[in-house]
Amino acid sequence: MPQIQLTIAQRKGHRANAHHLSPVVMIGNDGLTAGVKKETDAALNAHGLIKVRVHGDDRTAREAMYQTLCDELSAAPIQHIGKLLVLWRPMPEKERTVDEDRMPGPRDFKVLKYSKRGGQRPEVKTLRVLGNQRLTQGGTVKRSKPKQISVKKRSQT
Repeated sequence: MPQIQLTIAQRKGHRANAHHLSPVVMIGNDGLTAGVKKETDAALNAHGLIKVRVHGDDRTAREAMYQTLCDELSAAPIQHIGKLLVLWRPMPEKERTVDEDRMPGPRDFKVLKYSKRGGQRPEVKTLRVLGNQRLTQGGTVKRSKPKQISVKKRSQT
C-alpha cells in the first residue's frame, strides 16, 4: 500500500493539530515488530492522527521505520522531529445500524409555572417526557392513549 501524498499546507495543518497530542505507540529496542505495526494500525483507525515514540538513538533506523510504517499502513508522513514520528490517515467511515423497532427516546421540556401573585418570578421545572407520554397544556405529563379503533373496523379484523 503506497503512502498518502499531502500538500505542504495540509501537512502544516496536521502538524498543528498534532502539537498537543501524546505518543500512543512506543517502539522499543526490538524495533518495528508485527505487534507494533498492528497497534499503530489500530491507533490510526481510532484516531487518524497519532504520534509514535521511538526509543532508539540511530537516526537512519528511525527514518527507515518511519518510511516503512507509512508505506505498509498507507499513512501520510507528517513530521519526524527527534524521536517522535507523526502519522496521519483518514479515519474509515463507521457503519451505523438502523433499528426499525426503535422507539423515540425521552425528551426534556422546560415548563414555566406562573405565580398567582404578579410580582414573583415564574417557577421553572424540567420535565422528562418518555415516548409513550405527552405534555398537557397545564404542564403535567400524561400517558398517551392508544389510538381508538371504531367498532366497525374492529369487527372486520
